[in-house]
Amino acid sequence: MHEHPQAEPDAGVSLNLHRAAGNWARQRGVARARVDWEQWREQARAVRADAVGHMDELIDLLSRRVSAAGGHVHRARTAADAREHVIRICREVGARSAVKAKSMTSEEIGLGDALAAAGIDAVETDLGEYIVQAMGDRPSHLLAPAVHLSAAQVAELFSRESGHTLDPDDTRSLVDHARDVLRPRFLAADVGITGANLAVAETGTLVLVESEGNIRLSTALPRVHIAVMGIEKVVRDWDGAAHLVQMLPLAAHGVPAAASTSYITGPARDGDDGPEQLHLVLLDGGRSSIQGTEFEAALHCIRCGACMYACPVYRQVGGHHYGSTYSGPIGAVITPLLEGLTPDTAELPWFSSLCGACVEACPVKIPLDDQLVMLRARAAVANSAAAGRRPDPEGALFRAWAALWSRPATYRATAATAGRALAPLWSTIAREHEDGGWHTRAPFPFSHFTDGRDALGPDPEPFHARWRRRRG
Repeated sequence: MHEHPQAEPDAGVSLNLHRAAGNWARQRGVARARVDWEQWREQARAVRADAVGHMDELIDLLSRRVSAAGGHVHRARTAADAREHVIRICREVGARSAVKAKSMTSEEIGLGDALAAAGIDAVETDLGEYIVQAMGDRPSHLLAPAVHLSAAQVAELFSRESGHTLDPDDTRSLVDHARDVLRPRFLAADVGITGANLAVAETGTLVLVESEGNIRLSTALPRVHIAVMGIEKVVRDWDGAAHLVQMLPLAAHGVPAAASTSYITGPARDGDDGPEQLHLVLLDGGRSSIQGTEFEAALHCIRCGACMYACPVYRQVGGHHYGSTYSGPIGAVITPLLEGLTPDTAELPWFSSLCGACVEACPVKIPLDDQLVMLRARAAVANSAAAGRRPDPEGALFRAWAALWSRPATYRATAATAGRALAPLWSTIAREHEDGGWHTRAPFPFSHFTDGRDALGPDPEPFHARWRRRRG
């Protein structure tokens, strides 16, 4: 997994996630009531299953159609290949500056760092992505990259950039500042770099869905447009694409249509405004190895983010604690499959309660719970092999704890004494929320547990004692 710098999250990160999840859940409930949601889900599943099942055939057709429309197609087997294609294109056209639209695929391949190392000044133009880039942070959600940050943190950043104090409650002034910074960057950029939500094989058309308008500016103003897309994003025809374009905003934000959707077939021609060149970089990055396996349905994902906000684990820890580009339930499945079961990625399938909320939320019916269980079995083997190769003092402590608490007698003895002993020490050392109860930083040996989540302190009265007292 890629290592990224991370800004220190506000103490209210869980509150931010719960508030956003609640708002979007209400919106989705209203929007879904207007359609036959289960029938729409089944239709979307069938569209994606057809596309992924025939991925090689459709990618070949897409490549021919894009080329026939005047575009250039570049196949990338690995993330390194994809980065090299993008850097080479930029050098060939003499690009020194670029504007980037939000793209998880470009995050996956580490494109931002590669562009900087090549001397290309690339700025993120999605508001949330712009904020996390300026902070030296990384996105925490597919749709809302800066959801883990507070308005106060954003206002502090923008105040430093602008040289005058901005009010965190005045969201209009914050947006205006970002617009003032980004507008000249759009006009001056040599290259626009985007992802693609879908690509329609029958016509070679790229489909880009957005809510801010920055994607349209990134694809229309620079003279060269580079789109980086995972090969699983292809769909067969416009019937399937049209349904997914309707499904995506419903599943993501609970709105019947996106604010803006761009359909791009080749570069500008016949005197039209727009880029002189269109380049499509098609990334495999391990995707073809998933095709035909029991995990193939994971490639059906349309990156709506619904599984994240449905997940009780994600809503507590946020995206950063997963340590991977793709977080939440889909990330806990797709990251080990794309990157292999390393000691780090093998932990991800365990970041789940297996409650099935993600499965119910998924608009293309990916059986995420089943896939998490299968990956846990594989991860257990990988973890057993890795355990003998690296010291794990925290793991040893928790294994000893588990051994004590697996027997009723030792559980009752240690629970009765540990709570009384730990409670005063914990309250002295731990860093507590302003509203009390929850702690953002626990003392050793529990400190690593709170790197990406909050924790409640130990109660002086163990559960068994409380149960007996309440029952009289």
